[in-house]
Amino acid sequence: MPIIAHDPYKLDFMALRILKTVHALGSFSKAADELGISQSVVSYTIDKLRDVLDDLLFLRQGGGIVPTERCNAAVIGAEAVLESYETLIVPADIEPAKLRCRFTLSCNHYERRWLLPPIARQIQRDAPLVELVVISSGTEGPRQLRNGEADLLLGPMRPDAEGYYRRNLVSERYVCVMARGNRLATQDLTLSEYARARHIGIVYGKGWVSSYLKVLDSLGVEIIPAMTVPDPVGIEALIEGTDLVATVPRRFAQTVSPPLHVTDCPVFVPFEVDLVWTLRTHMSPAHKWFRGLIANALKADFPESP
Repeated sequence: MPIIAHDPYKLDFMALRILKTVHALGSFSKAADELGISQSVVSYTIDKLRDVLDDLLFLRQGGGIVPTERCNAAVIGAEAVLESYETLIVPADIEPAKLRCRFTLSCNHYERRWLLPPIARQIQRDAPLVELVVISSGTEGPRQLRNGEADLLLGPMRPDAEGYYRRNLVSERYVCVMARGNRLATQDLTLSEYARARHIGIVYGKGWVSSYLKVLDSLGVEIIPAMTVPDPVGIEALIEGTDLVATVPRRFAQTVSPPLHVTDCPVFVPFEVDLVWTLRTHMSPAHKWFRGLIANALKADFPESP
């Protein structure tokens, strides 16, 4: 029988937290900073885990580290154990005013600009000791949830794989914005005029296709942008003084400055903004409470939504 240098039953929950954090951040030093411990403690703990799991866990690649397949599987198991433990140490009856927790929320510009403010106000009112960390999702939100980089994803992405949970929060639709001097601003925008217009295309993220483009494609209408940008930030300055047209969410159009001409998109294209999470946090009392806080905050500010 081989001799095991480290007894696997002497591993503690901190070792699992360190493994999970190194995996999520891809760095020993960043994990140490995140957990408030020294890098030597992180290295020593990972060495213990390597011995117990009989795997290198992390391999050097370029200037960073990458997890092995065994490591990926171990992290999934560690998350399940930590989640079960959290249900023991967090009271079922949450006292928001006394709750000290950190939640990581992944989202993009639209959610940060219009949905995050009421959430921030609700946290301040109900749970001022809670820390919310917001990261950019791009189109990587489902992966961030799966890898433990984020606890929650807020946006229009709807992962169809097993292991994801979803709650619809906000209903939205697309409109068209243009300069007030644009000739198209003097009339109802028809589909044929829309198709011939000079467009600003908004990419949002690699691999993402906005729902209005999918509808147009089904109608045989192809939009070839005159300009393409990664997000709608500052788009009003690009449009002012030009004949460019942008198709954007309605709430964005309501708040641009200087004001632009806003008209209905010639095809009605609604889209939904959801809150998405995984089994890792599904049963946690603290996370259940926080998901409810987000839903209540947005219901108060967006009463027309679900």
